[in-house]
Amino acid sequence: MRRVHSMPYGAEITPDGIRFALWAPTARDVRLVLDDAEIPVTADDEGWCRVVSHDARPGSRYGYRIDGNLVVPDPASRFQPDDVHNMSLVVDPGAYRWSDTSWMGRPWEETVLYEVHVGTVTPEGTYAGLMAKLENLRDLGITAIELMPLGEFPGRRNWGYDGVLPYAPDAAYGSPDDLKRLVERAHALGIMVFLDVVYNHFGPSGNYLHAYAKTFFTERHPTPWGAGINVDGEGGRIVRDFFFHNALYWLEEFHIDGLRFDAVHAIVDDSNPHFIEELANRIRQSIPDRHIHLVLENEANQARWLGRDADGKPPLHTAQWADDIHNSWHALLTGENEGYYEDYANRPLEHLARSLAEGFAYQGDPSPHKDGVVRGEPSGHLPPTAFVSFLQNHDQIGNRAFGERLSHLIPPERLSLAQGIFLLSPHIPLMFMGEEWAASTPFQFFVDFESEPDLAKAVRDGRRGEFKRFKAFTDPEMSQRIPDPTDRATFERSRIDWSEVEQSPYREVLSQTRRLLDLRQAEIVPLLKSAYRGSTYSISQEKTLDVTWTFSAGTLRLLANFGDVAVNGTMDDNARVLWSSPGLAPAGQSVRLAPWSAIVMKGLPA
Repeated sequence: MRRVHSMPYGAEITPDGIRFALWAPTARDVRLVLDDAEIPVTADDEGWCRVVSHDARPGSRYGYRIDGNLVVPDPASRFQPDDVHNMSLVVDPGAYRWSDTSWMGRPWEETVLYEVHVGTVTPEGTYAGLMAKLENLRDLGITAIELMPLGEFPGRRNWGYDGVLPYAPDAAYGSPDDLKRLVERAHALGIMVFLDVVYNHFGPSGNYLHAYAKTFFTERHPTPWGAGINVDGEGGRIVRDFFFHNALYWLEEFHIDGLRFDAVHAIVDDSNPHFIEELANRIRQSIPDRHIHLVLENEANQARWLGRDADGKPPLHTAQWADDIHNSWHALLTGENEGYYEDYANRPLEHLARSLAEGFAYQGDPSPHKDGVVRGEPSGHLPPTAFVSFLQNHDQIGNRAFGERLSHLIPPERLSLAQGIFLLSPHIPLMFMGEEWAASTPFQFFVDFESEPDLAKAVRDGRRGEFKRFKAFTDPEMSQRIPDPTDRATFERSRIDWSEVEQSPYREVLSQTRRLLDLRQAEIVPLLKSAYRGSTYSISQEKTLDVTWTFSAGTLRLLANFGDVAVNGTMDDNARVLWSSPGLAPAGQSVRLAPWSAIVMKGLPA
């Protein structure tokens, strides 16, 4: 089977030859540079420059000469063998023969996400290297891998959020066909593949759109990365379609099962329908017959995008990353109160309780960290599966000065407690690579701007400047200890070491993770596949947290003591204990909860 996504951008194979199309509304002169030839291209009234070549073939190198001197790659390039500043490669996507013709994806309720950075998840740092680890992940209980962004970025190492060519899977990890083999192997093992995509900004090096399509951006909507993406002004329809096609390209041409949309709160759109709404609608209408899962990262906590229809299905987006759950956990477990943890450190248990029960802690409440700005919308009506929960991810590890994991910050007993509650809660869980065994390696911020020393210095200085507002780094000497993101050693330190899983204590942590995920699939997933009836929660003066989620197939109850003294708890009638902290022994209808301990129970339907 062949899979090709047809789009108005880029190089496309047609019966008449290879069609090249570039939107260049602010260029005076455009020439197609094809291998050793140059072909003048006349723009139409909308700024489209199109030409069909009979000489081009798969493997041809091409680019565009803009206004006589600057040669740029295709912004819709399918592959960049020589990085972001060089020529694009003509690719025939139909040449790859797919064999996963019966794969339709998996229901969302079965999802256990495993976030990976392809370059550091294995010693090889390639799609093929990751493919060799898929059986391990399947046997652990992982049902979906989530790849950090793959769009071509400058250099050989990057988190992916500095990408500038969003259609070209980065050559540092392998070829487009290597990526397709990874997806196909995952599907053969019953594993879904998700991709993190970035539609809110481009990276600082290799974005040439300003040279020929200035109207791709707008000063009306500034962002932390500069001018905003123009999705609602003159030319905005073409810009919107550029990203809509990108989403469909990954889902159709690469048979990806789900997308995570980075920081959509930074996509400002004054038109109707909003970019976020139209994006989901286009995808749902284009691919109605597969399980496609769309996940937002949205600091604004907008429940409006996460609603369900009468059948309990998401007409728009499937879920949102539940930062409130993570941040509450982190403040409670570590006591940290700087940066965005300021919003949670004053009442961490209350914030955790509300977010576990209702998804958002901030539902129209003023944010201390943002000087009282009101944030969020009511979310209690949404099912727990509308939220992707995590104790760690690339952001909350890598954006720390030294990239420490949670296992580096808290005692193993508290980590074990949090992991048990996290993996058995009814939200969709996400684990960060190596978390399953409490990997010893950090995940630090890294880039590769070796060919641009001025930019490398700016990034290095900027990284250290970010932490000056934190007490620990007010001393300039301490600030200089922050790892240099441009140093290859920072990247190498971030590679996880799979040999640890054979050693203690990592082996024991991995064993607990496997038991919890087995329990989740056997006991929690059947609840999630039934209708959600709502939740209740309470917190006692002794810091006992009591949360009950009700489904048509039964109830799930968490009883946890986060206080410093033991307390008595009451068990539910006809409830079974699914999991408890070591040493807890329920007696009849009561249980004695030691400090920092918990029990998870499953009850019969009402």
